[in-house]
Amino acid sequence: MAKNIKHIKKKKLGSYPHLMVVFSISLALFVIGLFGLLLIHAGKLSEKVKESIEMQVYLDRNLTEVQLNRLQKTFAAKEYVAYKNDTAQVRFISKEEGAKAFLDETGEDFMEFLGDNPLRDAYVLRIDANHSSSPELKSIKLDLQDVGGVYEVQYVESLIESINSNIEKISMILLGFAAILILVVIILINNTVKLALFSQRFLIRSMQLVGATSFFIQRPFLNRAALQGMISGVVASILLFALMQYAYHEVEELKLLRNDEQTYILMGALVVIGIVIGFMSSYRAVRKYLGLSLDELY
Repeated sequence: MAKNIKHIKKKKLGSYPHLMVVFSISLALFVIGLFGLLLIHAGKLSEKVKESIEMQVYLDRNLTEVQLNRLQKTFAAKEYVAYKNDTAQVRFISKEEGAKAFLDETGEDFMEFLGDNPLRDAYVLRIDANHSSSPELKSIKLDLQDVGGVYEVQYVESLIESINSNIEKISMILLGFAAILILVVIILINNTVKLALFSQRFLIRSMQLVGATSFFIQRPFLNRAALQGMISGVVASILLFALMQYAYHEVEELKLLRNDEQTYILMGALVVIGIVIGFMSSYRAVRKYLGLSLDELY
């Protein structure tokens, strides 16, 4: 008869759903991470757009080589000029180069009917992204016009104002979505932990009945919640990193927008967020069950 007895493994009453909690928190943190990556890449794109802003500084005629060199050094020393590899982004375009570029673009040689080159020598200055706001650009233009040997300063003012305005609007929209998303994720994680601890309510009451203090009862639950939050943050970060590498492999242009430092900070933040939210949610849930009467536990 013993051979015919089937051993059936039963689920323990009040068992804690560890995998469900870790999976739910990991998924919620992964969604936050995805949006964080979107913000990072959008910020990098905005920076790239701002770094492409240039000003054309047209010079007086018949300047000597010494005067031209002095002007280049003056422009390179300006704090609003962008640098790349420790080199000021200032380039000289002679009037001959300007005429050749015009001929290449239009196919027309104005030298034939004018008999002279009316263009001027110019310096093209790339403006640092931190000085790309419309008021600052206007101030920069006035500053450059005061430099001796400068005839005129030009830049596409209407286009720059449109770019800055659109970037500000998009940034506000993205930040608004981020705030809403974080709130939703906090509520989701809080409810997940609360539901998981619901199965432990009678265990909490049993510990109370044998004289355990509130701190003694809370400690294992809080430690477990913090550990689960940390594991969930690590899992979400790994998934995020894998997805990011796949995206970079499939779309090479995305590599231009990558920011490894901010990405690693984001991944670390996911771990911290998982620990904090898991800890606080568990603390609130355990405190709730500690204060309920026996009838209210059913």
